[in-house]
Amino acid sequence: MTFRYPQAVRQVLDHLERTQSESIERAADLVVQAYRSGGAVFCSEVGHGIQGDFLNRAGGLAALQPFSFSFAVQDAVPACLQERRKADGADRELETVRLAVRTSSLRAGDVMVIGSVSGRNRRPVELALTCRERGVRTIGMTSMAYTSQVASLHPSGKRLCDVVDVVVDIGAPYGDAAVEIPGMDIAVLPVSGVAFAVAGWMIWERVMSKMAAEGDPPTVFMSVNRPGGQEYYEAARRRLNERGY
Repeated sequence: MTFRYPQAVRQVLDHLERTQSESIERAADLVVQAYRSGGAVFCSEVGHGIQGDFLNRAGGLAALQPFSFSFAVQDAVPACLQERRKADGADRELETVRLAVRTSSLRAGDVMVIGSVSGRNRRPVELALTCRERGVRTIGMTSMAYTSQVASLHPSGKRLCDVVDVVVDIGAPYGDAAVEIPGMDIAVLPVSGVAFAVAGWMIWERVMSKMAAEGDPPTVFMSVNRPGGQEYYEAARRRLNERGY
């Protein structure tokens, strides 16, 4: 039996290794610089929840933190009054992003990782733009094959690749689905999840390698489900809180 999906994933891995080493190196440099200068590094939403693969993981960077937010106003009105929501020209979705950044602990010199397969959606673009205003450096993970064929949904007309400091092309195809199956009328089986995860871990590998080579490696976690793991984890937490990375 031959599976087509592993073949599609291998193409993504080959793409990342062959074409993205320079971008991954630049992304790692931003992270190392932030840690060395007393900054923080955050990971916002990446694709379909893949950012969780990077956070609080055995063998992962202890200092990498999530950036998430939610904001809701309960102000329902009758249908005939709905237009008042638009009367002042405010865009609630984008205002929420700006509010989140303004009220967060983000500071100039920090780094934010942002992901969007298509790169066209409003929220990640607005997050990148607002981070830029605050002096926060940004790493964007997106598919250039996809984003080059779509129009931005953001009022600026910009896509994620247009507004970040470093772009890592995850190599997913246009539309994300990567496998042709006889009898199916469209391509199926998306590869962006795998691509986001691998690209991210390639960045973190370079961060660890660079800092370790300098003689001051970053704090990492060990699995608590192995002998001595809980003690190592707790010690790592203390080290992180003392040093910041």
